[in-house]
Amino acid sequence: MLKVRINNELVNGKLRFKVRLDFRAEEKSGRFLFGGKSSEAMAEEVREQQASLLKNVPIQGITFEEIDTSMDIYLVNEGDQRRKKEVAYAPLIVTLVADNIEDVFPLLFRPEFKKIEVLGPENINLDGLELERMLYSIFKKYREQMARLDDLA
Repeated sequence: MLKVRINNELVNGKLRFKVRLDFRAEEKSGRFLFGGKSSEAMAEEVREQQASLLKNVPIQGITFEEIDTSMDIYLVNEGDQRRKKEVAYAPLIVTLVADNIEDVFPLLFRPEFKKIEVLGPENINLDGLELERMLYSIFKKYREQMARLDDLA
């Protein structure tokens, strides 16, 4: 639990964040000539699946207040000059309450993470032990990500 100072008084409080995740999707060709999905349709499907997962699968220390899927899907041309392909990104904005800063790290280390906004409290004071815990947690998550990338290679 986080200590928040209100009128020179320390009380237990929570952190509020707004996190943006952009889900990537490419066009899926169907069998023969029929059944393919556009990159926009694939991105919308991925976004809906991920929003459903966030709503229904609990994450320790995090409470989701709002999950906004209303932002427009945008297209980006990726690749070199010979092989350009159109990729769709579907933004998802999540407003959440977290018990600790470390509880938000699983969302921040996702490849879909784009932006975070702190909604409250306005100021946060960390003592030495809390800072050490936070830095250790960041390093641990970083190490896990590097191990996953090594396993894929």
